[in-house]
Amino acid sequence: MLTVGDKLPAFNVKAVVSLEKGKEFKEINQDTYKGKWQIIFFWPKDFTFICPTEIAEFGKHDKEFQDRDAQILGVSTDSEFVHHAWRTHHADLKNLPFPMLADIKRELSSSLGVLHKEEGVALRATFIVDPEGIIRHVSANDLSVGRNVKEVVRTLDAFQTDELCPCNWQKGEETLTSKLQKAG
Repeated sequence: MLTVGDKLPAFNVKAVVSLEKGKEFKEINQDTYKGKWQIIFFWPKDFTFICPTEIAEFGKHDKEFQDRDAQILGVSTDSEFVHHAWRTHHADLKNLPFPMLADIKRELSSSLGVLHKEEGVALRATFIVDPEGIIRHVSANDLSVGRNVKEVVRTLDAFQTDELCPCNWQKGEETLTSKLQKAG
């Protein structure tokens, strides 16, 4: 698995970006959101039980990510047509404000190292990538446990301070850097 400090690898995939006829699909690559923070999260399979809870939760927090100049990219190894069908038929996914990337050739999930060894689908992996394309955070869960989107927001907030942030730090709280400056 790629890790903190690694460069986001090149990729080019189709994505579902809308349910509006004629505007459903778009090509997305590593430069589409260049200069922005990127939150890239993977889920194992469409039409499953845990996955829509996570995807919908990321959607609910999209404004918070946008306010932080961050673009959410959701990814699975399903095709863009499966993503489209799922969005069309699942009430919680109809109005997603971020692209659902179709990594059907498993190129992005393979290059990031997030494929489950036995199942061949993506783990529940999350990457926070800075505006220069450098991975700043990685987490991965096994297939049976969903992640905490609020923690992803909190972690992004901490990175964006560019300061030392203690355990459980929340946006607006004093950082360790500011405490050290006061003490010095």
